[in-house]
Amino acid sequence: MQSVTSISGRTGSCHRTLALGALAAGKQLRIHRGHICLPGAYKDVWVETTNQAVLTAAVEAGCSHALFKPDTLHLASTWQQLANFQPLVLEQDGSILDQHEKKVGHLLKVSCKADLQKAEAAATNNGYLLMDASDWKIIPAENLVAAFQSGAGKLMGVVSSAADARVMLEALETGTAGVLLRSQDPLQVKQLAAYIAQREAEGAPAFTYEVAKVTRVSPVGMCDRVCVDLCSLLQPGEGMLVGSFARALFLVHSECMESQYINSRPFRVNAGAVHAYVQAPEGKTAYLSELKSGAEVLVADAAGRARTAVVGRCKIESRPMMLVEAETKDGVRHSTLLQNAETVRLVGWEAVSVSELQPGQKVFLLLQEAARHTGISIQERISEK
Repeated sequence: MQSVTSISGRTGSCHRTLALGALAAGKQLRIHRGHICLPGAYKDVWVETTNQAVLTAAVEAGCSHALFKPDTLHLASTWQQLANFQPLVLEQDGSILDQHEKKVGHLLKVSCKADLQKAEAAATNNGYLLMDASDWKIIPAENLVAAFQSGAGKLMGVVSSAADARVMLEALETGTAGVLLRSQDPLQVKQLAAYIAQREAEGAPAFTYEVAKVTRVSPVGMCDRVCVDLCSLLQPGEGMLVGSFARALFLVHSECMESQYINSRPFRVNAGAVHAYVQAPEGKTAYLSELKSGAEVLVADAAGRARTAVVGRCKIESRPMMLVEAETKDGVRHSTLLQNAETVRLVGWEAVSVSELQPGQKVFLLLQEAARHTGISIQERISEK
C-alpha cells in the first residue's frame, strides 16, 4: 500500500476505507485494487474508529483506509506515522472526498420512505452511496441492493458489528458493494475478517477426499437416527460429512434425488445415527445428537467445495440401520451407520443408495485428525474402534 500525506488541519471527517484484503483465520484473502474478494464480487469494507487498537487490527487484516470525526481529525496524521492507510473525508453535507479532494461518494441517513426514495434515485450516479439506516436495516438494504444492481453507483451499508455487516453483504444474495464498520471494538474487525475469509473460501475446493472401497454393508437392527432439515436447498452432489469416527467422514447425500416412493426434499440429509460426528464450520465437528435449530453445519459437494448451512430442525426417530465399512489405501477401515432406505445415499463417483450398496464399490471419505475435544482437533494419541 502506498503511503499517504497527512490531512491534519482539514475540516470535515476523514473516512477510512478498510479494504480487508484480510489475513483472517490464517488465510490470505485475494485483493483486487483495494477490495475484498468475495465469491462473484469484490466488496469494500470501510471502518470508522477513534480506537488505535481497532486501527491496528484493521491494518493487520490488510486495510488501506480510515475514518475520523472532525474533532479527532488529528489522529489521522498521528496514526499515519504508525501504519499505512488512505483517508477519505466526510464533509458536513455528507459528501465523501478522497485525499485529492475529489468527491467519491455521499453518506445518506435513511429513516423513512422519502429517504429511501432519495437513495434509490442515487443508484444512477457514479461513486459510493453510504446508507445509514440505524433503525431500519433489512428492508432498505434489500430494496436498495435491487435498485443498485443495474445502476452505475455502488451501495454500502453503515453497520456497528460484524453480524450487521453479514446482513448487508448477503442481502438478496449479492449483497451491498461493501460496508462501513463503525466500532471501537477490535474484535468486530477480526470477526468481520474471519467471515470474509470464510466467504472467500466458499466456491473453492476446501477438501480433498480419499477414495475408499466398501468392505461391509450389514443390518444392525433398530437405532435412533437423525434427519437434518437445513434452511438451504442442496444441489445434486451435495451433502453432509458424517462418520462414526472424526478421523474419517463419509459424504452423505441430500434427499434431492427423485424417488418413486417419496417426493424429493433437497433441504434434508438423513445423516445417520445419533452418535455420529458431523463436520461443522471452522474445522470443528459436532455430534448429530447435539444439532438443533439455528446451529451451523458444513455442506460439501463431490468436488470438495464447502459452504455453511443453518439447521432448521432435526428429527430423531428409531429406524432400521445399516453398518457401512470402507477401507482406505492404507488398509484402515472406517465406518458409519445409516438408515436402510432408498433415499439415503453415499457419494463416490456417483451417489449410491445404501439399500443398493455392495462391497467393492467406491465412496469418498474425508480423512482428518482423530483426536477431538469439544469438537476441536487436538494433538493427542487416541485409538477408536
